[in-house]
Amino acid sequence: MSLALFLVDSLPAGSRYTLDGPEGHHAADVARLRVGEELLLGDGAGGTARAVVDAAGRGRLELSIVERWYREPADPRLVVAQGIAKGDRGELAVQAMTEAGVDEIVPWVATRSVAVWRDDKPLQRWRSTAREAAKQARRAWLPVVSAPSATAAVAARATFVLDGDAPSRLSTVDLPASGDIVLVVGPEGGIAPEELAAFRESGAVPVRLGETVLRTSTAGVAAVAVLSARLGRW
Repeated sequence: MSLALFLVDSLPAGSRYTLDGPEGHHAADVARLRVGEELLLGDGAGGTARAVVDAAGRGRLELSIVERWYREPADPRLVVAQGIAKGDRGELAVQAMTEAGVDEIVPWVATRSVAVWRDDKPLQRWRSTAREAAKQARRAWLPVVSAPSATAAVAARATFVLDGDAPSRLSTVDLPASGDIVLVVGPEGGIAPEELAAFRESGAVPVRLGETVLRTSTAGVAAVAVLSARLGRW
């Protein structure tokens, strides 16, 4: 059984650490870790440490650091500009893409997005979802969930755009050797013709996954899986 991961602001420099706050509460009171059991601490920026519980109290654990290591950031980075979707579909997409290894998610304010973000609460939910999914997946790096972007800003970064009518497949198209691979995923209503034209004009290549049409909540994770396999991550 893999060890549970708990996120901290920074890894301890010494051999002792007190895990308290929300993560300490979860470890001690929810997961009920006890003396002698092990866990992982991560800073979300490549650093991870394995620790053993020396003492357990209400909402806190006293730990001894057994081992620590660092993982370099991925290159190329996988970035998905996800069309803002209604209900919980956006959060489902964020969760699945994080577990699959996406490095950055950009909420895209698309023409056909049904949902409208009137404050930052939806963005905070996406970020919270990504954080919890990264813990579940035992990721060394937390994905970045950027501020919402309009079409022009997304087009300036886009490498590929998912389009069911595209002649090229994501599984065979040439990939950049480094930098950001930015894939655009449309909302429930798809990508408007003028948006697709803007992406093409910016140099983005339309690609498709296969013959079937996926929901906006599943298209991104399928694409990240394809790219992860092609880049040797999987």
